[in-house]
Amino acid sequence: MPTEPTDYDPTLGNKFIFVTGGVMSGLGKGITAASTGRLLANAGFDVTAVKIDPYLNVDAGTMNPFQHGEVYVLKDGGEVDLDLGNYERFLDIDMTSDHNITTGKTYQHVIEKERSGDYLGKTVQIIPHVTDDIKRQIREAASGHDVCIVEIGGTVGDIEGMAFLEAIRQFVHEQPPEDFLLTHVTLVPYSKNGEQKTKPTQHSVKELRSIGLQPDVLVGRCDDRLYPETKEKIALFCDVPTEAVFSNPDVDDIYHVPLMVEDEGLDEYVMEQLGLQEPAIPKDERDNGWREIVTREADGEVDVALVGKYALEDAYLSVHEALKHAGLDHRVDVNVSWVNSEEMNPEHEQRLESADGIVVPGGFGVRGTQGKIDAIQYARENGIPYLGLCLGFQLAVVEYARNVLGFDTAHSREFDEETPNPVIDLLPDQSDLDEMGGTMRLGSYETELQSDTLAAQLYDGPCVERHRHRYEVNPNYIAQLEANGLRFSGRVGNRMEILELPDHPYFFGTQFHPEFRSRPGRASPPFVGLIDAIIEQRETDRAEVAR
Repeated sequence: MPTEPTDYDPTLGNKFIFVTGGVMSGLGKGITAASTGRLLANAGFDVTAVKIDPYLNVDAGTMNPFQHGEVYVLKDGGEVDLDLGNYERFLDIDMTSDHNITTGKTYQHVIEKERSGDYLGKTVQIIPHVTDDIKRQIREAASGHDVCIVEIGGTVGDIEGMAFLEAIRQFVHEQPPEDFLLTHVTLVPYSKNGEQKTKPTQHSVKELRSIGLQPDVLVGRCDDRLYPETKEKIALFCDVPTEAVFSNPDVDDIYHVPLMVEDEGLDEYVMEQLGLQEPAIPKDERDNGWREIVTREADGEVDVALVGKYALEDAYLSVHEALKHAGLDHRVDVNVSWVNSEEMNPEHEQRLESADGIVVPGGFGVRGTQGKIDAIQYARENGIPYLGLCLGFQLAVVEYARNVLGFDTAHSREFDEETPNPVIDLLPDQSDLDEMGGTMRLGSYETELQSDTLAAQLYDGPCVERHRHRYEVNPNYIAQLEANGLRFSGRVGNRMEILELPDHPYFFGTQFHPEFRSRPGRASPPFVGLIDAIIEQRETDRAEVAR
């Protein structure tokens, strides 16, 4: 049985930083929290993170990407909010579903305990039963780490988040004062006359205080750095020291945020307040690898077309970031243009034709699949470097079966149950599972790579990647597909994991999602391969023109 908060030993030494937000959502609490963690990791501390999502869903698995952004997948198969992807990328750690707390997950656990009689006839209430369970989850996730950063989603004052904020209020009384820090992120807008306005921050802090929480650190989201007089005014009216007020201005790249707040001394202030001395590395001796990676000067740029049905960058956030990481690896800027797979109008056709490379990401549902198939055919027939991810892998098989094998009606059984050529189908051991999520292959699995293939060359070692899909390449068609030139270079038993075309500049597809393990300084191999191929093809074209 999980350890309850009443059994918590305060001498364990965990330090906690809670991050809340006010005024409006989408201010950048997650990036602020992740940046704080990055700086503490640079100073030698073992940092982990927890994301609290106040929605009633147990997890993010069934959420619409257009409304909520991408569903990020963790190594244990947890389907979570995209903020956890930012934590993994900034901190270069692998997290589990224990690091994502939702209202649905919390209530589910409390109700299960009530049904099994664990509360011994007591009236089950928000306080203490729900708040105790929230604290339990936080402390279990923090166990074994020096610092745990906890981001509370939403905005202070939202009814959905009240139980979590109450749990944090209790947390303050249960922790030694030196082990707890509350950071509040709020908006500092400009007035028409160019004045930085502090009133939204004042009201936000007032709301926070009304539930018994006083912030220790205030971070102002603004267009530019906060003026000294703005910091002083915020400090005066919000009852914090002036040196506890920091700027988080707009930057061209989110990976520059740690550098911005480091310049203002956020890391040193946080360490001082939490009494973090060992194993703190002196500032002039800290690893500057992050700064060196994210500030590299680009020597050029490449254009990549991302073919999808959502006109929202957050729906494909990890793909965008993985392309950026591969660009950093090659010192090139990667310009990503969205191509509407539902409607290939002249504008989108032009984007496709002018692109140096094409990516078709994962997705669910039949909408937009024909446009993706057309884009894949265009890339294959015109020698354009192509990377297909999950659905982009499956549709590459469909396209090949239709246009090379001549199976005009080939399709995925997911989209056409009556197709006479289901080249993508549920495997027999999946077909008896029809509950939502029951047939999903989720989490990390190792793929066996065939030697003398592009896949083996790219990975140059074990290939352990994360999955989120139901349907697979139908084993009945593999021999025909390979006899006609398509090669499945990565497999797990009868599951096809990687495909490639040996005679193409770069035609590569993965059933898994390599974008979820890509990091700044440790770019994903398939994405590195894509940018490699684009650069090589450009050099070849230049050489031919020179002749």
